Amino acid sequence: MAYVFVSIGSNINRYQSVSASLDRLRLSFGELLISPVYESVAVGFEGSNFLNLVVGFSCAESIGQLSRILHQIEDDNGRRRDGPKFGPRTLDIDILTYDDCIGDIDGVQLPRDEITKNAFVLLPLKDIAAAAIHPVEQKSYLELWKAYDQASQKLWAVAFDWDGRAISQAER
Repeated sequence: MAYVFVSIGSNINRYQSVSASLDRLRLSFGELLISPVYESVAVGFEGSNFLNLVVGFSCAESIGQLSRILHQIEDDNGRRRDGPKFGPRTLDIDILTYDDCIGDIDGVQLPRDEITKNAFVLLPLKDIAAAAIHPVEQKSYLELWKAYDQASQKLWAVAFDWDGRAISQAER
């Protein structure tokens, strides 16, 4: 079994889409480690704010199989693939890490470069895996977050409930 971290983002029907993705991930993979949920402005295009989080889970599927499952979850939740690469979306689920795999495996680049480039990925990953080591950088996610230019991207924690429990609280 591999341990996987995925990022989840949505800026269309945000709360419904994120909840639906968590339902499907739990159904497919069992117990989930879920970060707080953050809101951020769209990066790379003008659009509505996104909800973003990171989820960890154990996975018996290959990277290619996992990628297909995640694409199916996106599609089942109204993800359109005929628009621009950077645009609004109901659901975007990306594999961040798959154990310590490095390189292009089954068409998936690991670890995903967004980890070190985007606060909306690095901060929630740090929240649930602070001591874990980035497979390429060989630094913990806490160290990477401390070194990150935190003023470069604006994001804030939002209240989010799922499955009868509070996943995160709004920043005060």
